[in-house]
Amino acid sequence: CGLSHDRTKEKTHGRQGTGSRPGLLFISEEPNHRRQPVSDVHIKTVIIPAAGLGSRLLAATRVTAKELLPVYDRVVLDFAIDEAVDLGAERIVVVISTAKIAIQAYLADRSDGTAARPGDGKRIGQEIIYIFQDSPLGLGHAVHCCKDVMLPGPFAVLLPDDIVLGANCLAEMASHYRGGHMIAAMQVKPEEASQYGIFRLGGLPKDNCLPVFGMVEKPSIGTAPSSFAAVGRYILDPMIFDVLERTPTGRGGEVQLTDAITLSGKAVPVVAFRFSGTRHDCGNHDGLLAA
Repeated sequence: CGLSHDRTKEKTHGRQGTGSRPGLLFISEEPNHRRQPVSDVHIKTVIIPAAGLGSRLLAATRVTAKELLPVYDRVVLDFAIDEAVDLGAERIVVVISTAKIAIQAYLADRSDGTAARPGDGKRIGQEIIYIFQDSPLGLGHAVHCCKDVMLPGPFAVLLPDDIVLGANCLAEMASHYRGGHMIAAMQVKPEEASQYGIFRLGGLPKDNCLPVFGMVEKPSIGTAPSSFAAVGRYILDPMIFDVLERTPTGRGGEVQLTDAITLSGKAVPVVAFRFSGTRHDCGNHDGLLAA
């Protein structure tokens, strides 16, 4: 990653009981404590999970990480990084695998202080930490691997596959966040509900916030509890880490973040947030082309 030894720290860690190998942690850049958040709640840490195999984008992902595939003159990951930077996050935690170290090299190039080239995103002044997740054990596991490197307070999870064009989605969410867990939501057609995690709603909506009583992951056609689906933006209370410790494996033998959120809904409020931007699923060919 081009970091000198005096600017690099290493740490091993892992989620016990999962059979995963410990991760290797690299820290680069100094935190930008002077940057002020653009939202009402200061979200200090943003997790960007990027260790996935990219199976929906084969054969391109046999040689290129899906996060580094182009969207016109930029790559998919640029949109996620810029959203975190504009949010005012102090620390960005990128979860990768040893097969995707090109992501680390790409971000090092964006944060090395050299002059921007056409197509580059914003220069990164935030602290960047890389966590390695070499076993595909689910989004919940990826988030849990980051437990020891979080700054205090609520944090965000940003899935780079989901590009949201328009207003900064996380900043919109943070401006309405009042504690507990918040998940970005969009309305989907009944025939599309089986492709998403669908909210079980209850209570009266306030502004763009919809109270949530639970979630159903990819329900069978005709059984969805609502027409609102989860999109890859989360603001979470740190207590989610304790819940992830005891969350059983779910669909596909993976630790599902939505399962942990549902379990923790007994202790903290959970709301779905209707964002104003347009979402593109860049984890598949059609969505990548549309973006």
